[in-house]
Amino acid sequence: MKKSTLAGSASRLVLLSSVFAAAMAGCASDSSGNEPAASAPPAASGSPNASPTADKPLALSIMLPIFKTNFPKDDSPVAAELEKRTNTDIHFQWVPNASYGDKFNITLASGNLPSILYVPDVKGPSFVNAVKAGAFWDVTDKLKKYPNLSQSDPVILKNASIDGRNYGVYRGREIGRNGVYYRQDWLESVGLQQPTTIDEFYEMLKAFTEKDPDGNGKHDTYGLVMVKWAPAWGAGFDQIKLWFGAPNNWGTKDGQLTPDFMYDEYFEALKFMKKLYDEKLVNQDFAVMDSAKWTDPIVNGQAGVIIDVVDGAARADLRIHDALAAAGKEDKREHYMDVFGAVKSPDGSIRTLPTAGFSGLLAIPKSSVKTEEQVDKVLAFLDALNEPENLTLVGSGLEGVHYTKLEDNTIQPSDDSALLESEVEGLNQMAPFTPATNLGLDVKQTPLRKKQAEVMAKNRETIVADPSAPFISAVYSQKGQQLGNIINDARIKFIVGQIDEKGWKEAIELWKKSGGDDYVKEINDLYAAAN
Repeated sequence: MKKSTLAGSASRLVLLSSVFAAAMAGCASDSSGNEPAASAPPAASGSPNASPTADKPLALSIMLPIFKTNFPKDDSPVAAELEKRTNTDIHFQWVPNASYGDKFNITLASGNLPSILYVPDVKGPSFVNAVKAGAFWDVTDKLKKYPNLSQSDPVILKNASIDGRNYGVYRGREIGRNGVYYRQDWLESVGLQQPTTIDEFYEMLKAFTEKDPDGNGKHDTYGLVMVKWAPAWGAGFDQIKLWFGAPNNWGTKDGQLTPDFMYDEYFEALKFMKKLYDEKLVNQDFAVMDSAKWTDPIVNGQAGVIIDVVDGAARADLRIHDALAAAGKEDKREHYMDVFGAVKSPDGSIRTLPTAGFSGLLAIPKSSVKTEEQVDKVLAFLDALNEPENLTLVGSGLEGVHYTKLEDNTIQPSDDSALLESEVEGLNQMAPFTPATNLGLDVKQTPLRKKQAEVMAKNRETIVADPSAPFISAVYSQKGQQLGNIINDARIKFIVGQIDEKGWKEAIELWKKSGGDDYVKEINDLYAAAN
């Protein structure tokens, strides 16, 4: 079978993409069910130190994902300071990330939309259909009016577009952000080195499960934590399939773009996942586990490995230190976690799952933001968020409360993780990070954080691009959820043993008959026209 690394596309994306800061998230809902309209003028200066004017504050409601069980409330100190700087009155609707896809669809159907709505899947049927129905503002020609938003990356704008137009402000992300983080103290305990091949990765998971890595004399640990992920399950598997040689979403086979799950390499990755499941090297509830609890097994000493964004390592490491301190145990190490990008594929290559250069959109619904003037005010708020001082605010909080500024112009976060969760973490989910050079003050570069940055930079050289990323399919807009469910359900059933290879192939045939063949033809037509 012919493999496609799509190296040319990947190289172009790396060269043209900007490098972005990482962000994590937050969630809950408005008890009243009423959404304030963006009806009043903001300070709109873009300056983080702009004084409130005589203008009435801009009323904003913002719906965002949360990755933890705690989150900043509307009246929290950091939110209040942001409101003061931008002359706004903000209501946050935090939604658990694991259920965000469902909540997003329900919110769209209700017509009761916030002023700013986080869109997790720009190409998803729900959002595309809503855009085509005229539910969201086209901001393509407006971005150039704002000092920060005007510096949006043109390649990422294209990736985030629908039929060449932009219906929201993308949230910039580092393209090489994905990888693996793990308990380095456990790896040392079982006498292994950092894995470089799939077999060595398996041996690490097996040792973490069977060789008492925490030294407590009990059989109470396992290797890999996986979770349900919005909008669909598969966060870690999307990286594993690349290790086996499958393409990123679509690949070129026999001169045609072909979905990844039709590749033999994809099925090899599925069999690997089934092996992990059967041997209990991965959590048995992976298909339903809430992503808000993803790092809990790592921190609690139950599991040793997560496949996700590598900057999660430092956050998990901080929680481990906090947990040891709370338990009154001796904290012997500077870091308990370590990271790497990918293991070698069977052919010896390194294949890394990239981000698209962005993580969803911040879209502006027409039902809640009714006029061009109001849209301009919302965009002015999003532009002001990109000022370095405001990025420091929503990313790290208030100086002297949530962090200490060091002599080298970096910051040392508070060691009170509960305080950070309840007043800071999640607020940076609304920050576009445009331009990429606007990142706010950096957290003190510990050895682990430096390692994370090095891994992300190295990953840019080995990413596997998705050739379908710029395209909008009419078939997918109509049948995408049904088609996605067929494959998602089948792969979970195969991993847990509810279907065999015959059942997997039957699911693919069902996918084809349910509109998949039309989808493949349309994507290939779009690809041919674009090239």
